[in-house]
Formats: sequence, structure tokens, C-alpha cells
Amino acid sequence: MKVPSPGESIKEVEIAAWLVQDGDYVEKDQAIAEVDSDKATLELPAEASGIITLKAEEGDAVAVGAIVCLIDTSAPRPEGTAAKETKQEEAPKAEAKKPIKVETESTTYATGSTSPAAKKILAEKGIASVEVQGTGKDGRVTKEDAINATPSMGTPTGGNRGTTRTKLSMLRRKVAERLVEAKNTTAMLTTFNEVDMSPIFALREEYKETFKSKHGVSLGFMSFFSLAVVRALKMYPAVNSMIDEKEMITYDFCDISIAVSGPKGLMVPVMRNVENMTFRGVEAEVKRLAIRARDGQITVDEMTGGTFTISNGGVFGSMLSTPIINPPQSGILGMHNIVERPVAINGKVEIRPIMYVALSYDHRIIDGRESVGFLVAVKEALENPVELLMNNDVKKALEL
Repeated sequence: MKVPSPGESIKEVEIAAWLVQDGDYVEKDQAIAEVDSDKATLELPAEASGIITLKAEEGDAVAVGAIVCLIDTSAPRPEGTAAKETKQEEAPKAEAKKPIKVETESTTYATGSTSPAAKKILAEKGIASVEVQGTGKDGRVTKEDAINATPSMGTPTGGNRGTTRTKLSMLRRKVAERLVEAKNTTAMLTTFNEVDMSPIFALREEYKETFKSKHGVSLGFMSFFSLAVVRALKMYPAVNSMIDEKEMITYDFCDISIAVSGPKGLMVPVMRNVENMTFRGVEAEVKRLAIRARDGQITVDEMTGGTFTISNGGVFGSMLSTPIINPPQSGILGMHNIVERPVAINGKVEIRPIMYVALSYDHRIIDGRESVGFLVAVKEALENPVELLMNNDVKKALEL
């Protein structure tokens, strides 16, 4: 079997894990390995049934088109058993992937020896011998050295001092590279605002059960935010743009990337042409992409492109953040947790569910007027969704 191409721009992948052992009988289409590219982790299915011989180790970087295993299709299927399922942690190969624990060894100055009397005194004081400068022959720690020794307030004297070294996956290395690139190559700035979520809470409370029973998906926050972003992008097209050397490319469509946390790290699948979607359409697509990311089935094509990104750190409890732009895009909207806060309404203090929102943008092509105006437009739509997102017809907008 040769490594298939996960995408047009990908020339190399890394064997993240073998899901079978050398010599196992595998069935056609059985997942035999997980491979990391710089954009996603993908499963490698067996192309035929037979006895497998592995030709690459876990952690190996292999070129697209290279042979990673052989399958003997003439081998008989073992009697009375299906394809052998082997847990990854039981495979001998997996032993090589376990994090290497490096314990810090205690070494003394010079010869590292300590007299018996000095050892007893240091033990009573709770001082490690490595903290004491010996004055005896060849640096030997003497009884007098131990008597005069005082503990260093900043020096650890006990407890576990081990470290763990684990190789970063190709996906994680690529994410790190892109984040540093975004910080170093864009004039990134962040502007903030707050949103009163009461109107959306009221709509969800009234219609969420009917919506779910009819469409099979929940009426969440992402549909409101996605459609509010589409409206704001149409009002401020500079935010829906990117720089290409000396030119600015502005898109007349809205492909919204949604940052989700997958088992292998950050994934950013894309919802295409959100400007044509309804509330039901957005919620169904968000659910589909989130499940595929969670199950490790997301493809490179599903994460390629995108003209703007929405990141929801609120699901992890984040109150406020400055999200990093997803290059080559020029803007990213950060959603945060919703907290009941006292706010002034018509001269009176009321408790309202408030969310802080943040827009990070590339100041090279987006000025303060566009960035602040964009975020205000998002806020306005979320605080008045019936008029600005539903055209004053809630049931029609929700297709009820």
C-alpha cells in the first residue's frame, strides 16, 4: 500500500499510530493506521484483505506515494475469527512512542561524596547534598560544611523532579508554525465589545423544542453568530478580504471557518456560502463538521479556504481573549462565556446575560472604522435578532 495524497499541497505525512500489528490479518477498508499531515489526522484504510507487513515505524515521515505496508492477499483468513483487533497500547511498536521520562539525578560537587556525619546532619536539616559546596579534599562535603549549611529558599529540596518529553505531531507543529506566522506577518489588533444575550435567550426558550423536534438539531448560538457575521461582512467587505502581495482580494461570498477542538488538536473546518444558509442550515452544518472533527474524519478539503473565522472559547469558560488570525484571513471573531452581570438599562440597574466579544483583525487592510463598525454591527444583530436576522418573521426564519 502506498500513502494516498490527503490534499494537493501535501507532499509528506507522518505515521502517527499503527492500529494493527505486523503479521495481523486485516480486512479490506479496516483502519490500519493514523497518519498526520500538516492540516489533519486521517485514518488509512486497508486496500485489501490479507496478512499485513509493516514497512514504516510510528513517527516516521513518509512521502506521499511511498510504500508503508504490504498485504498478502493470498493468505487465508484465520478460522473462526474476524480481522484481529489490536489495541494500540498493546502493540510492540507503541512502546517506542511512550513519552520518555528523564529523572534528574543528584550529583554533588567534585567527587560528589559526603561524609557519613555530614549526611546525617544534612538529612536532619532537609538539605540535599547537591546544595552544599564541599571544602574537603576533591570537594568532599565535610561535617563542618553540613553544620554551616543553610537551606536555599529558592532551591527545591524534595519531591518529584521528572520531566516528560513527547514529540509534537505534524498537525501540532503546523498549527504552531501558522500561529507564529500570523503574529509575525500581520499587523494584528483586537477590539472588544459586549452583547446582551437576553433576546436570543428568549427566542431559544420559546422555540428550541419545536425547532429541534422539526429539524433534528438544536437551536444554538452559532447560527445567530454566523448570520450576524454574514450581515456585518456585507456591510464591511474589507473584513472579508485578504492581502496577496500588493493587492487586496475581497470575497463576494462568506465561507466561515469555525474553530473546534478535536482529539488531535485545533481543527478549523469551513462552512461554505453561509450567506445562503438559514438557521437550520447553519446548525446542521456545525453539527456535521463538529462530529467529523471529533471522530477524526475531517478532510483537508473541509478545512481549506475560509474567508473569516469564528472561535468559541466560551465553551471552555473563557471570559475574554485576543484570538489569533487564521492566515491568510484578515479577521477572527472570539465568542466567550455568558455571565449574568449588572448593567444600566434606561437608568436602572438590571441583571442581564452578557457575553464579551473580540475581533482580531489585520490592521494593514482593516482600519479602526471598519473593525469597530463591524463588531458593533454584530452586536446590533445579536441584540435585535428578530428585526435584523429574521426580517420580523421568527417562524419563517426558523422554518417552523
